[in-house]
Amino acid sequence: MKPQLIDIPLENKTTIRIKKVDQFHLNSPFHFHQLCELVWIEKGSGKRLIGDRVESFSDGDLVLMSPNVPHIWQNEVAVSGRKEKCKTKATVVYFPQDFLLKLSDEPAVTQPVEHLIHKASRGIRFFGDTHESVTRILSQISPEDGLKKILSFLTVADILSGSKEYEYIASVAYRNCNDEKDITRFNDVYQFLMQNFRRQITLEEVAAICHMAPTAFCRYFKSRTGKTFTGFLNEIRIGHACKLLQNKNNSVADSCYNSGYNNLTSFNKLFKLINKKTPSNYRKYYKELEV
Repeated sequence: MKPQLIDIPLENKTTIRIKKVDQFHLNSPFHFHQLCELVWIEKGSGKRLIGDRVESFSDGDLVLMSPNVPHIWQNEVAVSGRKEKCKTKATVVYFPQDFLLKLSDEPAVTQPVEHLIHKASRGIRFFGDTHESVTRILSQISPEDGLKKILSFLTVADILSGSKEYEYIASVAYRNCNDEKDITRFNDVYQFLMQNFRRQITLEEVAAICHMAPTAFCRYFKSRTGKTFTGFLNEIRIGHACKLLQNKNNSVADSCYNSGYNNLTSFNKLFKLINKKTPSNYRKYYKELEV
C-alpha cells in the first residue's frame, strides 16, 4: 500500500465536502492532502496513525487535522487479519484552511479559527460536551443539504473553536513530514510494525526495510518523528494492550504477552510510563467511564 498525496477536488475553493462512510473495510492509503479534515467514527474500531502517534480508535472518536498531516485509519479487520466483518460507519468533513477566514476579517472570528487550525497541525481529539454537541450535528448533516450543510458546518466550527475539551494526538516534537520519500519509508516501517509488533522485532530487520544501517536508521527515525524507534514501537504495543484491557476477559498478563512483551514487570513499567496509570488502574478507569 503506497502512500499518496491525495488530490481532493476542493482545494483553493470556498466550499466543503461531506463524505459518509459505511463499509466493511477502510481502504484509504497512508496519505496527506491540502484540506482540513474532521472525522467522526460513528461505529468502528481499529488502529490509526496521525503524524507520529499510533493508537487505537473506537466508536465515537472525533478528530480534526490540518492540511498536510500524514494519516491512515485501519479498521479491526485490516489490523488483525481476521476474516469476520467489522463494519465502520463514519462522517468525514473536508474543508479548505481559509474557508472560515474568508467569511470575515474581524479578529473575534479569525483568531479562534487560526488557533484551531494551528492546534490541529498535531491532530486533536475532542471529548465531553463538545463531542456530544458536534456529533449530534454531524449525525444529521448531509452531502446534499446545500446551504443547510454550510450552516451546520459553521455551527460545528464555532463549537470546536471555543472548546477546551480536546487532547493533542501527535507529539509536541512532531515535525510535519510531507516529503513523499519520507512518507513512503515511514509507511513501510509502520505497516511492518502493525503486522509484527506481537513478536520480537530486531532493529536490524526494521532498518533493512529502509535500506539503512541500524545506527543511521535510528538517527533518521528520530529526526523525522521526534521519537526513538523503541519508544514508537512501545506506543504501538501499549496501545494494543489498552484495547485488550478493555475486555474484562483479558487479564493483565494476557494483555502483556499478547502485545509483544514477555516480561510482566517491564510491561507494567512501560504501561505506566506511557499512560500515567498501571494496567490495573487503567482498567478501573475505563470501567468507570462506561458507567
